[in-house]
Amino acid sequence: MAASAGFAGPKLENSMLRDSLPACSPSRAFAPPPPVVGLRKRAGRERRNGGGGVRCEVRTAREESKLMELSGVSALEQLKASALDRYTKERSSIVVIGLSVHTTPVEMREKLAIPEAEWPRAIEELCHLNHIEEAAVLSTCNRTEIYVVALSQHRGVKEVTEWMSKTSGIPVSELCQHRFLLYNNDAARHLFDVSAGLDSLVLGEGQILAQVRQVVKVGQGVVGFGRSISGLFKHAISVGKRVRTETNIASGAISVSSAAVELALTKIPESSHATARMLVVGAGKMGKLVIRHLVAKGCTKMVVINRSEERVAAIAEELRGVEIIYKPLTEMLSSAAEADVIFTCTASEAPLFLKEHVQNLPTVGQEVGSLRLFIDISVPRNVSPCVADARGAKVYNVDDLKEVVAANKEDRLQKAMEAQTIIAEETRQFEAWRDSLETVPTIKKLRAYAERIRIAELEKCLSKLGDDVPKKTKRVVDDLSRSIVNKLLHGPMQHLRCDGDDGRTLSETLENMHALNRIFSLDTDITLMEQKIKAKIEQSQK
Repeated sequence: MAASAGFAGPKLENSMLRDSLPACSPSRAFAPPPPVVGLRKRAGRERRNGGGGVRCEVRTAREESKLMELSGVSALEQLKASALDRYTKERSSIVVIGLSVHTTPVEMREKLAIPEAEWPRAIEELCHLNHIEEAAVLSTCNRTEIYVVALSQHRGVKEVTEWMSKTSGIPVSELCQHRFLLYNNDAARHLFDVSAGLDSLVLGEGQILAQVRQVVKVGQGVVGFGRSISGLFKHAISVGKRVRTETNIASGAISVSSAAVELALTKIPESSHATARMLVVGAGKMGKLVIRHLVAKGCTKMVVINRSEERVAAIAEELRGVEIIYKPLTEMLSSAAEADVIFTCTASEAPLFLKEHVQNLPTVGQEVGSLRLFIDISVPRNVSPCVADARGAKVYNVDDLKEVVAANKEDRLQKAMEAQTIIAEETRQFEAWRDSLETVPTIKKLRAYAERIRIAELEKCLSKLGDDVPKKTKRVVDDLSRSIVNKLLHGPMQHLRCDGDDGRTLSETLENMHALNRIFSLDTDITLMEQKIKAKIEQSQK
């Protein structure tokens, strides 16, 4: 994949060096022409200009290169010493670049969608970008969100946006109009909202949690799905579970079709839910949703009336394991005679059921409440109001369902407020966990420092003992040296470990880390961030 023009090997080193150097004059910004790469103040004999500025000496690119060769100082080492070394002094950022149903039309989301089978490839390509360390893809029908750990927020966002443009064919300018960007805590909180169902069109819906879980499943073993990103998604799964368990936000129907099923089941004895004979008239969008909700509630057999069989067959193919029996519209009344609950959801402008149709139907059994239920969710209505006067019939229409939906929506909004409290707490815990990871390099460097001393002293000891030392004695001395080092390191290591749950303990842990870095000069070792930058430079030069 082509590298961004803003990060290309030597360009990175030179651009960083230029950023770290002072301006010639305090009164205006320094904008050097191409051949000029460095500035040097005259030490010891600085002279003031008439305007009060500090006089600077400008070196050409050739002079700068020669000076660096003489000093033997690499660009990366210059960068390390720079006061503006934002790459090696600041930790990486978690960034989400997203386009969702709330911000982006479906025509664009279709082009951006990344099939699950392509997620590993996408992660690999994203991590080959110059400023991206880790990556994950969350792509559903309602959203495409790219989560990354970036060395630089600005450049990372630029590179990922260009990658999205290249893979989707959508111009960068158009993506920028619809995308949203969130960083660190805000990015984590957003994913927690998503996992809890708070960012879904249907508040509290459960499918998104399964999709977040799939991101972790697919990412396992993929290079680039690293500690920070995998930790974020695993935490999001825990948050989604906790919100649903503690608030029960997913309970209660909030769509007309789900409310219709919920209402029907509340009107017949619970013992008859599995055996009640269900009839659905109409297999369009609303009819399909009714069938889905019936299946979700445990219904395994139903009759569906529709003008054409193809649509019913497609639904039956999609919902395997459920017995869906097709009947043509001409058999509607005979099918109604054998049904306990009838859902009507067609686009017919004239009523399909009149009082004279219903009053001659056989009565239903006592086991289902002795009343034949008509749940009419069509507008115009498919069931005439006069059917309610027929013996053994009870009719509910859309207005009856709206009350159920409104009550459940209000309940879910209240539960969403409770969920936000949980998510705020979990976000703090995740941030504390990320902070606690800062001590890991120090732990490794301290142990490596102690191991170097141990090996050096062990070799001195063995050389003094002579060549005829038995292997058993060497092993005993080696074990002794290891034991001494481990016991000496035990205390410092304990003070560097933190679970991130206690803010006070975390603060003390970070103070201990900085103290150990100073005491043992661990900061003189090349930092992990510098290793990553070097690797990126070498990769771009190949």
